[in-house]
This record gives sequence, structure tokens and C-alpha cells, in this order.
Amino acid sequence: MNRPDPAFGLQARGPGASVGLDPLALAAQLGSEVAAALSSALERVNALAATGKIDRAGLRALREEIELARRIGITGQQVIRLASGRVPVVREKLDLTGLLREALLQRGREIEARGIEVRQLLAPASVHSDATLLYAFLQTLLDWAFEHATGRIDLKLDVKNWPSHARLACSFQIIPPDEITTVAAGLDAEATGPTLDTMLWRLLQQSGKTLNLLLDRNDTPGRTALTIEFPETVSNSLQALATPDADDVALHGPNSMPLTGRHVLVMAGRREVRNSIRETLRPLGLMLDFVGSVDEAVSFCNDGLPHAIVYDGMLSGERFEKFRGTLLTEVPNFAFVQITETGKAFELHNVGDRQFASVGRDAVSESLPAAMMFELARSA
Repeated sequence: MNRPDPAFGLQARGPGASVGLDPLALAAQLGSEVAAALSSALERVNALAATGKIDRAGLRALREEIELARRIGITGQQVIRLASGRVPVVREKLDLTGLLREALLQRGREIEARGIEVRQLLAPASVHSDATLLYAFLQTLLDWAFEHATGRIDLKLDVKNWPSHARLACSFQIIPPDEITTVAAGLDAEATGPTLDTMLWRLLQQSGKTLNLLLDRNDTPGRTALTIEFPETVSNSLQALATPDADDVALHGPNSMPLTGRHVLVMAGRREVRNSIRETLRPLGLMLDFVGSVDEAVSFCNDGLPHAIVYDGMLSGERFEKFRGTLLTEVPNFAFVQITETGKAFELHNVGDRQFASVGRDAVSESLPAAMMFELARSA
């Protein structure tokens, strides 16, 4: 169950799971956490002043408490810096799986010293993001998990089929299993266990918002589960888009029309090609119009542009490429899907400096819906 956060506007889903940053609330929380860390350190200093003695364990604890206060202060500064909106974000294609493994490898000694088990189930995934900020985000995620976990930390990385978003799930116990019943019985549902909304969580939220990530945290008695979605995921398996994700089927139902309201122009002169496209796209809820030539398509688009054009490859040529170039000048991300005579799957073909979806005629019923959704999502 997600706990509401009036100071920071925590919500179940949305960029960074944060509506906005309240500077006063941040300052109050920052002061509270720093004071808590320094209070214990001050007690040790007072004891040292009274006795003139401190053992090695006490000295180590004193150092750790002062270092904790310092880290909290630095974290607060990072939150404010990100919230200012002045942090440049340079997006490039990144191996998300490799970055996460590198982050875990870097923290290997710390994981061993803490006696924490980290279970990894990581599928290949690539995203467009800022290398420095994304790596820092993953490190903050580990910091936050280490701060609260009382047992094994589970990390799972996969890619949803639709929309094709990489998902990183992080879950762990925040109360030892043998204490959950006692805690749940003595506290209401909004306060089952230690607060997870520390400064590290604030940094995680703000970093996610800066990187345009979607954070969804689900807190239950004794346990928390955070799911992070990466909207700018590089599609590694285009054909996988043809099969709906199990979660999405449960959400939308088998008879859903995911593209209702989208307008597609079909350019095909052959009746059999038209019929095949019509019957295949009908379940998606698209509004379809048909023309039989490039000239008819030009005339149709002069009155208003559709969201996409599906065209018979037999009609492609110099005239069509001139038409396509005109549309792309007006709408750079305009969606095109070609139906080819050869080929048996959904593929991408390079035309100039852009890639366009292509589906073999024999694979229209199986692969055209995936190609259509892919192109419309990319052009959105």
C-alpha cells in the first residue's frame, strides 16, 4: 500500500513518483535527519568528555554517525540541484543491464560486509538516458535499499512487451519476518514499519523525475516493492511486441482496442491486400481509410493528415518517396509501415537516415499489429 506524502506529493505512478519539491518540507526533513544522526554522536562526545576514554568500537561508531550526517547533508544538496532544473541531461543509448551489474560489482565489498544477499534476475535491456545520471540513480537505489533492508534484496530487470518499457523491480523486507505480526497488530496500516521516505528516497524521486522515469512503490506490512519503468527503452525484440504482456492482458482484457482514436491511411490497390490489412487491424480499434495510388494518398493528405500510413510495397518508388519526404518535412516522426511481397516477419529497414517498419505479406495477420503499435508509439 502506498502511503501518501503531503509534503512531497508522492503518488503511485508518474515521472519520479513526485509532483513537486517543497523547499520548506525538504529543509525540515534534512534538519531532522542530520540532527538525529548528530544527537547520538553528541552523546558519545559527552561521554568521552566525562570519562576521557573511548574504546575502538565507540570511536568507530562516532565516526560512522558523523559520516552519516555528512552524507545526509550532501544528499539534500543533490536533491536541490536536480530540482533546480539546471542539470543537463545528455541522452545516449546505454546498456541498462550492464550498468546495473557494474553498480553491484562496485558495491560488492560493501554488500559482503553488510552480510546482505542480493538476488539478481536481469534480462538484457538498453535505454536512452544520461550515462552519469542513470548510474548515479542506480547507486542511489542501492543506497536506499541498503538503508532499510533487513534481509535479502531482490532485483529483477525485464522488458514489458507493450508498451516496450524496461522494468527494474527492487523489493526487500523492512522488518524481520518474525516481527511483522507484532508490528502490524500494534500499528495502523499507514505506519507499519520504519519510514522509507528518507533523504535517499527524496533523491531517488528527484533523479527519476529528471530522467523521466516512472516510479511505483508498494508498501505492505514489513515489506516494500519499488518498480521503475524506463519509457525510453530501445526495442531489442520487435517481434516480442506482437504478444501482449500478461499484465496488460489482465488490465485491458482480450477484446481491448489499444489504438482506438488513431487514424490510419491504407495505400493499396490490390483487393486481397486491403482485405488482409482491414481484418488484421480491426481489433485494434483504428479508424481506417483506403486509397489505391500515391496520387490518391497525396490528395487525401492535403485535406488532413492521418496518424500513420500502411502501404503496399508494390506502390513504392520515386513518386512515393517524394510524397514521404514531404510528409516527414512537416511531421518528422510520421509513421509508415510497408507491406512487402517477401519476408515473413516484422523488420526495420533503413531509408535515408531513418528506420521504417516493414511486414512481409505472409506475416500480416501475425506481425502487422506489432508493427503498427511500434510505429505509432515511436511517433507519439
